[in-house]
Amino acid sequence: MWSLYEAAQLRVHGEDILEEAHEFTYNRLKSITNQLNPFIADQINQSLVQPLHKAIPRIRTRSYMSFYEEAPSHDKVLLNFAKLDFNMLQKLYQKEVGSTTKWWKKSEFATKVPYARERIVELYSWPFAMNSEPKYSIFRGVMGKVLQWITLTDDTYDVYGTIEELELLTLAFKRWDVSYIVSLPECFKVVFNAIVEICDEIIELSAVSGESNLVLQCVKQALCHYVQGYLVEAKWYNEGYIPTYDEYKVIGATTVPYQMLTTMFIALGGFATKETLHWISNNVPVMVHASALVARLANDLASRKYEQQREKGVSAVGCCIKQYGFSKEEAYDFIKKDMNNYWKDMNEEYLKLIEYIPRPVLDCILNLARICEFLYANGEDKITDSALFKDRIVGLLLDPVVV
Repeated sequence: MWSLYEAAQLRVHGEDILEEAHEFTYNRLKSITNQLNPFIADQINQSLVQPLHKAIPRIRTRSYMSFYEEAPSHDKVLLNFAKLDFNMLQKLYQKEVGSTTKWWKKSEFATKVPYARERIVELYSWPFAMNSEPKYSIFRGVMGKVLQWITLTDDTYDVYGTIEELELLTLAFKRWDVSYIVSLPECFKVVFNAIVEICDEIIELSAVSGESNLVLQCVKQALCHYVQGYLVEAKWYNEGYIPTYDEYKVIGATTVPYQMLTTMFIALGGFATKETLHWISNNVPVMVHASALVARLANDLASRKYEQQREKGVSAVGCCIKQYGFSKEEAYDFIKKDMNNYWKDMNEEYLKLIEYIPRPVLDCILNLARICEFLYANGEDKITDSALFKDRIVGLLLDPVVV
């Protein structure tokens, strides 16, 4: 039954039998866990919160080693190799986080950008999730910087800039020209110049592909979509406008910068061919769009506990209530079903694309959805309330596994 539940996570649209199997096995497993051996019950409970298909492999590895060690029939040699592998890679991840921390301090963002939040360890979750293999260490190092820049940009559009300032900043990004913001406070120029320097680094690192010009074009295009979406959201908030749920999703998908992050993985992961770059840049691929919406909706559902403190007045829940006249609980249920449909979109697209898009690229896009399923599981926002994330961070990045 447990295996059927896990298999049902791979369902696509129209597979009604698997849909019924998923509902039946979920409810049945939930009802019998208190009757099972604690060793099995703990694994099933973890699976009910985040099944294997929606889990980050490296995060699940740590917990599974503990489960596996308790099994009487476990292979000690295999387990020891797994522990050694985990500990060796943990040292690499520590160096990557340390490198990003040095870059942050050297850039003096805390001084130059008064509203800057240092979230290096928490934000490392995204590059770590996208691909944790050692050969992508350079990619994760660059992404650590990109994610910190995204936080600066998020706060600039959400809480700091006026509409007039944000329009000029957006124009500077579109034209790739700092002269549009020379009259603005210094922090705007710092935010702009930071991404220019990061893009220069990406171009230099991707030069071996022979497609560095196309890489820059694709990154800039994705970046423009991202900041344009933030400008729209800033105007909504400024005007007190609550869009419909459908309107919200159109913009919400762009302010989750997964097209930009995927483009950077393609560039730095050794996949920068004309075909792959055209695929990621000629309209947002369905799979990237679905992954971004899973992330956006998961974030909004988990953030309901913080709604009174949120600066932004627009969220998926409020927009859903406006469009359909739902109660809050009905809106939550509707959005969860919507998220399941986006997972079906991703499953379908994965099967269609596997023949001509490199598998690591497709896995990267799935992992971008998976990390948000993890960070916002059980209605908890582990980024806003980092205390909820502390034990996981310590287990993944600080404490080695005892061999």
